[in-house]
Amino acid sequence: MSDKTLRTGLSLVFASMVLAGCANYHGLNPQGISLDAQHLKAGHSFKNVSVTPAAWPEKEWWTRLGDQQLNSLVAQALRDSPDMQVASARTHQATAAARSANAARMPTLDANGDVTRSRLSRSHDPSGQGGRYSTERDLNLTFNYTFDLWGGQRAAWEAALGEARAAEVDGQAARLTLAGDVARAYSNLGHAFQVRDLSQEDLQRTRKMLDLSKRRLASGIDSHYQFQQTESLEASAQEQLIDAEKQLNSARIALAVLLGKGPDRGQEITRPDRLAPGAVALPSTLPADLLGRRPDVVAARWRVEAASKNIAAAKTRFYPNLNLTAAAGTQSLLGDALFGSASRFFNIAPALTLPIFDGGRLRAGLDAEDANYDLAVAQYNKTVVGALGEVSDTLGQLGATGRQITAQQRAADIAQDSYDTVLQRYGSGVGNYLDVLSIEQQLLQAQRQLADLNAQQIDLSIQLMQALGGGFEPAHTALAVPSQASLAE
Repeated sequence: MSDKTLRTGLSLVFASMVLAGCANYHGLNPQGISLDAQHLKAGHSFKNVSVTPAAWPEKEWWTRLGDQQLNSLVAQALRDSPDMQVASARTHQATAAARSANAARMPTLDANGDVTRSRLSRSHDPSGQGGRYSTERDLNLTFNYTFDLWGGQRAAWEAALGEARAAEVDGQAARLTLAGDVARAYSNLGHAFQVRDLSQEDLQRTRKMLDLSKRRLASGIDSHYQFQQTESLEASAQEQLIDAEKQLNSARIALAVLLGKGPDRGQEITRPDRLAPGAVALPSTLPADLLGRRPDVVAARWRVEAASKNIAAAKTRFYPNLNLTAAAGTQSLLGDALFGSASRFFNIAPALTLPIFDGGRLRAGLDAEDANYDLAVAQYNKTVVGALGEVSDTLGQLGATGRQITAQQRAADIAQDSYDTVLQRYGSGVGNYLDVLSIEQQLLQAQRQLADLNAQQIDLSIQLMQALGGGFEPAHTALAVPSQASLAE
C-alpha cells in the first residue's frame, strides 16, 4: 500500500470520527441498581434456627426422605419427563444462538461457479451480433470481513454466551423443580392413602354404632329418630370413603404425569412408606452463599451480565464501521480460455460507513437495551428477595407445624380414649347417644387434622430443600452484576 493511499485512509477515519458526533448516545444510561444480599436483614427471622456448615442440601437430596421407590421415581422423571425435554431444547437453542453470534465475528469466503448460455435478439442488437449463441463461464472466490473496531461483535457474542449459560442454569432449575414436584406428589399420594384408611376406619366405627343403635332401638332404649341419625352418619362415612378413593386415584394420575407416562403408570406405584422429614437447620453462610446455590438467582445474574453486553454492542453502532470485500476469479466466453491470463479478474473494496442521521433509530435501539438491562436487574432483585423470603417463610412454617403436630397428637389420643369409653358405655345401654356422636366426630376430625399436619411437614421439608438450592453448584461462576459506572463508559 502506497503512502498516499495510507494517508487517504487515515484521513477518512479521522473525518469519520469527527462526524460521529452527529449520531450519539449522550444522556442514555440504564437506571437499574442491583440489591446487595448482605444488606437484606434476616438475622431476626433466623435467630432461633440452628446453623451448621453442612446444612446445604445434597445433589440428590430426596434420598434423605428414606424411600427407595421415591428415589427410582425421581430418576425416571428426570430421564423421561417432557419438562426436562423442554429445558434441554431451550438450552440447545441458546447454545446455537451463541455459536451463531461467534460465527458472525469471522470472515467469510464463498466460492461460486456458473455457466450462462444466451442468445441475443436480432431486432434489438444493431451491432449485428444478434441471433448468435454465446456461453459465459464464471469461477470466483469472494472474501468479506467486517472489522470489529470497537468490540461490538465480541460484546454481542458475550451477550449470547451469557444467555446460553443462563439457559443451562435454567435446566438445573427445571431439574430441581421436577424432583421437588415428584417428591411432593409422592408425599401427597401417601397422604391420600392415609386419608383413605381413616375413612375406612370411620366407616367401621359408624357401622359398629349402627349395630349398637339397632340393639338399643329393639330394646326400647333409643328412639327411631336416633337410629336414623346413625344411619345418616353411616351414609356420610360411605361418601367420605368414596371421596378419599377419588382423591387417591387423582394423586396416582398426577404422579404419572410428572413421570411423563400414561395414567396406568400411576396404578403400578405401591403405597409409599412413611417419609422422614429433613432436620431443620440452616447453612452458617446464609444469606451470602444462597445467591450461588439457587439456580434461579444464578440464571438471573447471567441475564443481567448478558444485558450489559448488549448495551456495549448497541453503543458501538454509533461509531464508524469498516468492511472489506475482495473477489478474484476468471470469466470467459471460450472454454479453453477460462484459465488464461486475459480472463482473470480481481477487486478489493474497503468500505467505511458512519451513521450521521437515522431518525433516532440508534438511540431508540440503545434505549431499548437500557430498558432490557433495567428489567433484568429488577428480575434479579425480585429473585434474590423472593429466595431469602422463601427460606425464612418455610423455616417458620416448619417450626410451627412441628409444634402443631405435638399438640394435635395429644388431642387425637384424648379423642380416641374418650371415644373408646363412651362407646363402651353406649353399648352397655348407659351412655348418651349424643355424646357418642359428638366424640366420634371429634375423633375423626382430630385424626384427619393430624394426618394433614404430618403431610404438611413433609411437604415443607421438601420445599426447604428446594429453597436452599437443592444441591445446585454452578459449573460456571456467575459474574458480578455490572455497575452503572461501567455501563456508562
